[in-house]
Formats: sequence, C-alpha cells, structure tokens
Amino acid sequence: MADEQPRRSHMHLRRRYRAILSYTGMILLLCAGLMLVPAVVGLLWPHELRLALGFVLPAMALAAVGFALWRGFRLQEPTALTTHQGAVIVVLSWLIACIAGALPFMLVEGLDFTHSLFESVSGWTTTGLSVVDVTEAARMTLLWRSLMQLAGGAGLAIIMLASITGPAGIGLPSAEGRSEQLVPHVRASLKVVLTLYAGYMIIGVLGYWIAGMAAFDAVNHSFAAVSTGGFSTHPDSIGAWNEIRVEAVTIPLMLLGSLNYLTAWALVRRRFQVAFRNGELKLIALLIPIAAILLHAVVAAPLYRGNQGVRVAIFETVSALSTTGFATVSYVEWGGFGVMLLILLMIVGGGAGSTSGGMKQYRIYVLAKSLIWQIQEALLPPTAVVERFIWHGEHKDFIDDQRVRVIGNYLFLYLATVLIATLVISSCGFSIGDALFEAASMTGTVGLSVGVIGYGVTPTVLWTAIVTMLLGRLEFFVIFTGLLKLGIDGRKMFLSRRRSE
Repeated sequence: MADEQPRRSHMHLRRRYRAILSYTGMILLLCAGLMLVPAVVGLLWPHELRLALGFVLPAMALAAVGFALWRGFRLQEPTALTTHQGAVIVVLSWLIACIAGALPFMLVEGLDFTHSLFESVSGWTTTGLSVVDVTEAARMTLLWRSLMQLAGGAGLAIIMLASITGPAGIGLPSAEGRSEQLVPHVRASLKVVLTLYAGYMIIGVLGYWIAGMAAFDAVNHSFAAVSTGGFSTHPDSIGAWNEIRVEAVTIPLMLLGSLNYLTAWALVRRRFQVAFRNGELKLIALLIPIAAILLHAVVAAPLYRGNQGVRVAIFETVSALSTTGFATVSYVEWGGFGVMLLILLMIVGGGAGSTSGGMKQYRIYVLAKSLIWQIQEALLPPTAVVERFIWHGEHKDFIDDQRVRVIGNYLFLYLATVLIATLVISSCGFSIGDALFEAASMTGTVGLSVGVIGYGVTPTVLWTAIVTMLLGRLEFFVIFTGLLKLGIDGRKMFLSRRRSE
C-alpha cells in the first residue's frame, strides 16, 4: 500500500506526457504541411523546381516524426492538460519547428546552421530581422519566410492544440501571453481569430495589388503585415516602392495585426462603445499622434522634403509600436532623439492577444493606471475606497496588487534582457546606441535595424538574437515554466522507475 500512491502518480504523469507527445506530434504534422506549400507553389516557377527537394525532404522527415509521436502516444480519450503542461508543449513545438524551419535555408540557400536557425527563429517569432540576401534568394525561400511569420503570428501551438482538445481546452492561451477568449468556447474563440486573420490577409493582398504591387509581392507583404512580422521581398522593405498608396495599405494592416482580437471582434460587431473604452485603444490613440508629431518636428521635417516627412513620421511610428518592422527609410541620419523614440515605442509594443511583441500595451496601461490609483489614494481620506479596474471587452477587469506585482516582475525581466543583450552586442564592437536599438528590436520581435544584423555579423550576435527573440515571443515565463516542468517531471519519473526496480 505504501507504494500505491507513488505508482499511481507515476502512471498519471506518464499518461499526461503521452498526451503531450501526441499533441506535439500533431503540431509537427501541421508544420510539415506548411513546409510543403512552397514546393507546391514552386510549380509556378519551373526554373526553381530543382530546389523543391529542399522543402520536400525536411517536410517528409518532420511528418514522419510527427506521425510517429501522434500515433505512438495517442490516447483513446482526450486528456485536458494544465497550463504548466501546456507550456511544455509550446516550448517543445516551437523549438522543433524553429530547427525544422532552418533546414530549407541550409538546403536551398546554402546557409550554415547558425544563420539558418537565426532566419527560422526570426520568421516563427514574427521578428523580421534577416541574414538572407533577398535579391538572390529563390522565390520559394521568400514565400517560406512569409509563411513562417503567418503561422507564428497566428499562434501555431494555440490553434492546433485547441482544435484537438475540444471544449476542455488546455490553458495554452495564457501560456503564450494570450489569456483572453473572445467567446466562452475555446474552439469557437479560435474560429473567430482565424476568421479575422483570414479577413486581414485577403484585404491586404487585394489592397497591395490595387496599390500597384505584383501578386507575389502583395501576398508576401500581406502575410508579413498582418502577422506584424516585417519580412520583405526587397532589401529596402516598403521603401522600395516609395509610394503613398502602398504605405496607406500597410499602415492599417500593421494596426490591425497589433490590435487585441477582443477589441477587433467588438469593432467587427459594431460594438464601438465596448471597443473604444478599451485601455489599449486609448493608449494607441495617445501614443501614435504624440510620437509622430515629435518624430516629424525633430527628425523627419529637417531630413525629408514635402509630404515625405509626414509620411515617414507616421509610418515609422506605427511600424515600431506595432512591432511589425517594415521601414521606408534608413535611420543612419536620424540622430539620437529619433532612434531613442523608436526604441521606446518598440518596448511598449502592441496589444495583448495580438500577433505583435513588445511589453504589450495592456501591461503599460495597467502600470499607468496603477500610478494614478496610488496618487488618488494618497490624496483621498483613509476611509475612501478606490475602484481599481479597467475595461476588458464588455467586463470590468479588477486589478489587485498581485496583478501589478506580476506585471512589474515581467517588466524587470524584459528590461534586464534588453540590457544584457545590449551589453553582449556592444562587446562585439558596436556602439552602445546601435546595440540598444538592435536589442530592443530583438526582444520585442520587431525587426527594425540600424544595420547591425547582416550575413557578416559575428555568431555571438546571432545567437544572442536567437535567444532573445524566443524569450520575447513566448514571454519568458512560458519558457521558464516549460523547461522547469520538464526537469521536475523528468526527475519524478526517473526516481519512480528506480524505486520500481
């Protein structure tokens, strides 16, 4: 009887990890199917067909591993997992997807492992920093980069896992920093997200095509804009067109991609009162005009003629705040003020529950409100009660001290990561200003650059970027929780096996 409880615990843990491996296998199957898309579309470009094996072979290998995991560990009945166990799946699936995603860059473009992994992580995390020469790269490669951003922005693990676990769910939205549900049912909620996402993409492709882009460029830039990814088919990004119509299409797409899906759903249903009392929307309405006016007055007006100064100020502000990373100009002549303003916008980032990165507007808004509440409490009589809440969709979200502490801890981790990455990059010979800009871009999964990232950069910078991009995309605690859970459960199963022997 003394051994019965540990034995049951061990069996229960094994059952959970069978489910984890099975669900991870399903995600790998989805990744394999995604990797086959460039090879299939490559039929449109006969001169590139010889390169298709660079996608087909790794896709088949990934599919074989995924199928083996899914079939080999599949349980007869669906198993609902905790948030901690969901974090394990997120970490495993993202790491495997990033490594698998690097293989086409090695096989097709001839990049080494470090450069290939960097490009893959930049794609899946929707960062958009690149070491690929887009003027020489195959079209299949360019499409693959955009597809990675599209899937990464949609939250591959959340969508796949919610679709196979049924109404019970597994707590993964909060594991990926997306704790909101649009409707009570997980599947229905994700259908809404996919519907919005698909709508954004279709509007984007049509908009770019009408604005004068070729079909291939329109598809790639639409994928990159709605996922706030920022990969482009041209070295000069959106600036390659220098066309106000293209910028007019890109700006709304970047804003939509960075918008909290809860707010977007309210707007689609014409529930404007619900949408406009959302704190993130208020923050956007405040930050974009102020930042654009400052950027125009101090930087853009002296550097650019006519209406180009206004266009540059608005576009670069939205690109940095939405963490998309598209650019229309170089920042070489901007000076310290303009660069620092973009750094601050990149740190703030987009909406929680969106495809964007950064600290997230929700956290910044809560910290700002917390400061206001504290000042109010200091001025009011001791017996007065301050109602501490913000609107979240149609409901009041009451903020307690524990919530503020958690956000404060996240802020500390975020800024510490930016500073550490800055020190590492600056130790490789770059100025502290350039290093800080790149570190903020990497951690916020933005993709804007002052020229540090390129094919010739030292591997130390690339590996620093790989780590910080993953930490920023999965919001620190997911990786920490997933790795710690793996270690603790692995130790439990090892000790349990030793006792049984």
